[in-house]
This record gives sequence, C-alpha cells and structure tokens, in this order.
Amino acid sequence: MESLPIYHGAISKETGEKLLSATGRDGSYLIRNSETVPGAYCLCVLYRGFVYTYRVRQIEGGLWATETAPGVQERLFRKIKNLIAYFQKPDKGIVIPLLYPILVETTEKGPAILMQSK
Repeated sequence: MESLPIYHGAISKETGEKLLSATGRDGSYLIRNSETVPGAYCLCVLYRGFVYTYRVRQIEGGLWATETAPGVQERLFRKIKNLIAYFQKPDKGIVIPLLYPILVETTEKGPAILMQSK
C-alpha cells in the first residue's frame, strides 16, 4: 500500500475530507488508514459535496476486497491497483467512478499533498 501515490497513511477522517472537498471535483479520491478497524484502509470519494468512504481490506491469501453498495457482489483483487482500476469504471457499486486521484508527493521535508487532474 505504501508505494501507492494515493495512499495518505494515518491522516484523520477530517483531514481526508478537507483534502477532497478542496478539489471541488466529483470523483476525487484517496486512500487512508481506517481509524476504527486496525489493518483496514478507507477509499474516500467526493461526490456532490459529500465524502463517501468504502472500507478496503486485505484478506487471506493476500487478496484485496472492498465494501460496496448493498446487493453488489463482493469482488476480490490480486493487487490493490487492480481494485482501483476496477472502480474507475461506472456502475461498479460505488457512488461515482474514481476519476481524480489526490496524490501524496514526498519532499525532503516529508509528505506534501499534490492534487492531480485528469
């Protein structure tokens, strides 16, 4: 996970929401650590002024899974990058496709936020 440029680590829910809201672009997204479930992550997506959060976890065998809308069959992915690519397409069980990644750029002074447009 640490090698992903959209992984923001242990930022708070509030910080993640501020980063996404600052873009003002539906479909902006990032991944952060879950504050409530140890070892899980949160895929956070901006849509119509609200941030939707989907829990992402690695399960037995190293496969990745995520929560989606009720009634949508859970899919498993070998790599987290495959999970992200899947949700960049419409109608896959999240509120809006992942369109605009919010990247973390590491500088000599530490992590700095870099917003990328598509």
